[in-house]
Amino acid sequence: MPSTLQKSLAVPVQALAWLGGQGTRAIATLVFLGIALPPVGELLKPFVTEAVFLLLCVSFMRVDVSALRDHLRRPGLVIAATLWTTLAVPLILGGTCLVTGLDERSPGLYLALMLQAVASPMMAAPAFAAVMGLDSTLVLVTLVTSTALIPITAPLFAYAFFGTALTLSPLGLGLKLLAILAGSLLVAGAVRWSVGASAIKRHVRPIDGLNVLILFVFVAAVMGNVVGGFLADPLGTIEQIGLAFAVFFALLGVTTLIFRKAGHRRALALGLMVSQRNMGLMLAATDGVLPGTTWLYFALSQFPIYLSPQLLKPMVRRLSGQKAAVVATESGGVRVDRAGEIAP
Repeated sequence: MPSTLQKSLAVPVQALAWLGGQGTRAIATLVFLGIALPPVGELLKPFVTEAVFLLLCVSFMRVDVSALRDHLRRPGLVIAATLWTTLAVPLILGGTCLVTGLDERSPGLYLALMLQAVASPMMAAPAFAAVMGLDSTLVLVTLVTSTALIPITAPLFAYAFFGTALTLSPLGLGLKLLAILAGSLLVAGAVRWSVGASAIKRHVRPIDGLNVLILFVFVAAVMGNVVGGFLADPLGTIEQIGLAFAVFFALLGVTTLIFRKAGHRRALALGLMVSQRNMGLMLAATDGVLPGTTWLYFALSQFPIYLSPQLLKPMVRRLSGQKAAVVATESGGVRVDRAGEIAP
């Protein structure tokens, strides 16, 4: 690379590295920036699909190939996590809503919760896991398998819980998902081939900073109506925020508990993935013809998603400390696997 080009890129790369170094603090800040800058959100709304594509490109680009081979050789964990997030979660949330009568008391909120339940994990989930230092490869593999099933499972659950009141296009959704996944995989493969995996590892911090910038597109695009919703119904908005946090941490906690035998760090990575539902994709599949309550809950559900990396940071640090302690005693006969868990 010519020296002039290197000098011109030095400042942006350093800025991205600094932003990537902020990690979870930067992600938490995005929520408040999205609320404070609604005009920016309006400008960024048309670029949400492109942002999804870029996030996946970055996730595929930084895949740990050796960890990927391990997951593919032993696919039991990925299969179990896929079935849990695509089948069990919608059934549990849907059944809870029906038993409590939420479908009759608040149809708009019921619709929002069901769209959240039947959705696949967010395509930004691997980026979140990477920033937190968790197993982003496991998250990415499970994300791909779960997303591949959504064109089949989402319409079935929607028809089961809503009848014909909600129309989804399985074929259109499936083709769109296929194009996004295949295209991002090809682009990431081309980047890895041209620059090399070692160069990608050396520039982890700038890549994390790029992830933060792309994530801002999501937040700004959906948080613009939060202030208006609060002014119109302060108590109702606060209640929905509480519900959004309750659903998020319930999914996180139950998933982590279910998969705890896979190791705490892997279980937490899966819990983070399952609790981050891609409601935006489901809303797009319904052409956006939804009640105002549904739209407001979608915006408020971003609070736990983007604040969780900062809230969970002490837990991840504790797990990292346990990993370091195990490594320190390795000479005493303890062996550690690639995910940092104690191996037999």
